[in-house]
Amino acid sequence: MGRIGTIVNRKAKQDSKRAGIFTKLTRSIIVAVKEGGPDPEYNAALLSAVEKAKAANMPNDNIERAIKKGSGEGSEEDYFEVSYEGYGPGGVAVLVECLTDNVNRTAGDVRAAFTKARGNLGTSGSASYMFDHVGVLVIDRERSMDEDTVMLEALDAGAEDFTTEEAHFEIYTSVSDFGQVRDALKEQGYRFSLAELSYLPKTLQKVDESDVKDMHRLLDTLEDNDDVQNVYSNWEEADQDS
Repeated sequence: MGRIGTIVNRKAKQDSKRAGIFTKLTRSIIVAVKEGGPDPEYNAALLSAVEKAKAANMPNDNIERAIKKGSGEGSEEDYFEVSYEGYGPGGVAVLVECLTDNVNRTAGDVRAAFTKARGNLGTSGSASYMFDHVGVLVIDRERSMDEDTVMLEALDAGAEDFTTEEAHFEIYTSVSDFGQVRDALKEQGYRFSLAELSYLPKTLQKVDESDVKDMHRLLDTLEDNDDVQNVYSNWEEADQDS
């Protein structure tokens, strides 16, 4: 399975929790607007946030309201980007990205999630070195698609790596080239089931059977928190569907 496989599977589980996903997506849109303006054509972060919202079937009315809130219409909320890193049971490295209006609350919630799962919250840099920060584009495979053609067009657009899986193609870019590659492939008519900057583990970590339940508890607790936007780990789940 490609490097992004676990993330794709976990995001599918997250998407089933629709209300919570919409809250997270709304926050990401608000922050993107505040930082770069309300026009997706000139704001790459907003364009990415809106595309993720549409991929999650978020209603257009919700997206428009979030953009208006980010522009200062009807909202005094101010969100801050914070991140945490640490280790779960069995030494699994975990990165947590958050958007919050109350840093103290979020820090306490994240620390409690690690503690209850027999993990430890670390300092900045304590776990992030075990991941690569990259752009990820996933294209679902269709019968009409020729693998070589997709690969060549991706590489010509500036992609650094390309992987073929049974159900999809995985395209990897540098952080700086992500927007360029995404836009070039979009112009070629491709649609993405996943298009975002992500942290991918350099190596995967297995855990003993006795640690599996607590590892699930840690990830689920973090992902259920409205302040948490993304959770990354280097856990190698045995069946990828547990």
